[in-house]
Amino acid sequence: MRILQLIDSLQIGGAEKMAVNFANALETTIDFSGIVVTRKEGKLVESIEKKANYLFLNRKKTIDYNAILTLKKYCKKNQVDYIQAHGTSFFFVFLLKVIHPRISIIFHDHNGARSFQRISNNRFLWLASFFFKGIIVVNHSLEQWAIQKLNCKKVLYLPNFTMLKESTPITKLEGFDDKRILILANLRHPKNHLMLVEVAIKLKETHPDWTFHLVGKDENDSYSLQLKKIIKENNLEKNIFIYGQKDDIKNIISQVSVCVLSSSSEGLPVAILEYGLMRKPVLSTNVGEIPLLIENDKNGYIVPINHSEEFYKSLQHLIDNSALRTKFGDALFETISETYSEKAVITTYLNWMKTLK
Repeated sequence: MRILQLIDSLQIGGAEKMAVNFANALETTIDFSGIVVTRKEGKLVESIEKKANYLFLNRKKTIDYNAILTLKKYCKKNQVDYIQAHGTSFFFVFLLKVIHPRISIIFHDHNGARSFQRISNNRFLWLASFFFKGIIVVNHSLEQWAIQKLNCKKVLYLPNFTMLKESTPITKLEGFDDKRILILANLRHPKNHLMLVEVAIKLKETHPDWTFHLVGKDENDSYSLQLKKIIKENNLEKNIFIYGQKDDIKNIISQVSVCVLSSSSEGLPVAILEYGLMRKPVLSTNVGEIPLLIENDKNGYIVPINHSEEFYKSLQHLIDNSALRTKFGDALFETISETYSEKAVITTYLNWMKTLK
């Protein structure tokens, strides 16, 4: 089997990490595993284990004939059977299919919010799905949406997995040791950092030494500017720190005591898996597939979306109970090791791929 991962960028994000993870994990299990980036490179390039099978197309526009022809040449040279298109890259491989029909397309959907959308918001995806060989989704809601709305019925729910790599420790977090709270999430609307500001205002009164640390891509767009404005208006500059995109994730997680996610929509966030592999206690909103991973009050805390008061109370409980933090961290590590490991996910994936022939 010869499989190529396709992604629009390699800046740090959940879909981007999964594209690299698949390319790396498949390297030792199939005949050929490669990864191609269409638009923009990023720090995750450094995580690709076999650079010889990596290609950057430097695509300049939606329909870039040179980029399409370059990808066709790459596929023919490496005798690629399947292209696994992550996220928005499905449209580019759809264009390739027009001139290279022997390629089979696997669409890997990481957009947890899509299950709330109408098909009218996904016209290009609906059209392209006529040509998909199979669809992989990151939560069960997306699975049902894809089966009902798209034109390919071979749909597989597949949980994310992650591999925490060693990297040079670069980032030193602000604040006090043993009193840091981390959220690994790009600064964009579905991640709902604004709710964390509400929590931070309350926490400042009861636990002023505890600080929030926001690590993730910052586009300095309207969402980012609004977030920074609210932080400043509430005099939280010494309580909430924004770092932007970082790649020494293992080093960053090692410096914190509690890890959180405040999202309003998700699939199964890679960040949760990274937290768990580092045995950190997790507090998250009840979104996507997170309830399948975190069992409330067993290996973490889950609260309803946008319930800042309940989020604050659960966070306060973790802060005040170091034994509970250790218990949750160890329990989550065991859950991830048993069900969401690279071996378990890749085995399920390859067995499914064999059914597509």
